[in-house]
Amino acid sequence: MACLLQKASDWSGVAASDAFAIDDTNLFQALGGIQPFIDLSTNFYNRVYDDEEEWFRSIFANSKKEDAIQNQYEFFVQRMGGPDLYSQRKGHPALIGRHAPFPVTHQAAERWLYHMEQALESIPTIDPASKVKMMNFFRHLSINQGQGHELLQRQKRDHVIPWAKLESEGVDMGQKDMEVGILE
Repeated sequence: MACLLQKASDWSGVAASDAFAIDDTNLFQALGGIQPFIDLSTNFYNRVYDDEEEWFRSIFANSKKEDAIQNQYEFFVQRMGGPDLYSQRKGHPALIGRHAPFPVTHQAAERWLYHMEQALESIPTIDPASKVKMMNFFRHLSINQGQGHELLQRQKRDHVIPWAKLESEGVDMGQKDMEVGILE
């Protein structure tokens, strides 16, 4: 796990201390509650679903935009100091596990970041200092997602993780870590 987080820091160019500076302040309270997160996620997914790159849009083709918006803003609210809306509705976030079916490559992570940065800049109710903290977190997290996806694909390919056995034993990929959600 630590190795994956270190790689995310190395590859993203964001030190873990900067990525997790979101924990130094309750951004949910500082930004006035849920609305900035709804606005951010709505703006973000409008951009994603209108992306000119078909390969990127295809990642989201089997998702309803309204569901994607809700999942994202509930996760952001929960992760940034608000109520645990996401966990109450969907269980542990386990982001890498939940994103395992999707091709979360480095290229996809960079495209995701492009849209997130554009969306974040368009929300006037989020102050500049909070935008920096959030963008550092998003950059680190998205690169971590890409690394986690590649790790899971290698482990599946190499049969490192006996998936059927884990499922039969009821192992939840989300039991380890909120951001990462993979087995060590």
